[in-house]
Amino acid sequence: QVQLVESGGGLVQSGGSLRLSCAASGRSFSISVLGWFRQAPGKEREFVAAVRWNGGDTYYADAVKDRFTISRDNAKDTVYLQMNNLKPEDTAVYYCAVDPDVFVSARVRHARFYIHWGQGTQVTVSS
Repeated sequence: QVQLVESGGGLVQSGGSLRLSCAASGRSFSISVLGWFRQAPGKEREFVAAVRWNGGDTYYADAVKDRFTISRDNAKDTVYLQMNNLKPEDTAVYYCAVDPDVFVSARVRHARFYIHWGQGTQVTVSS
């Protein structure tokens, strides 16, 4: 079992920045991919970014590419999502999640393959 705790959400003006953190504990050695997803009211959960636990390959949704950066602190088993130039459409609850299975790149963007989820952190961007 892997436990995930997100932090760093908040209210920011359009154009501002936030950094989200996702701290993993428990069987963190079993993680294959750690991803960030978001869900806005009335919308489906969508992929934001992901990092391969071993190797560090990163993946981004087109909507956040060039604005968001995902990174990992190996020593702390923590993954960060640096979000710059935030827009009102980035407003959502952000979740980190883990896919523990053998890495397959085709799975990275699909929430159904992620088994362990954090509680979520709210990000609100005002215009």
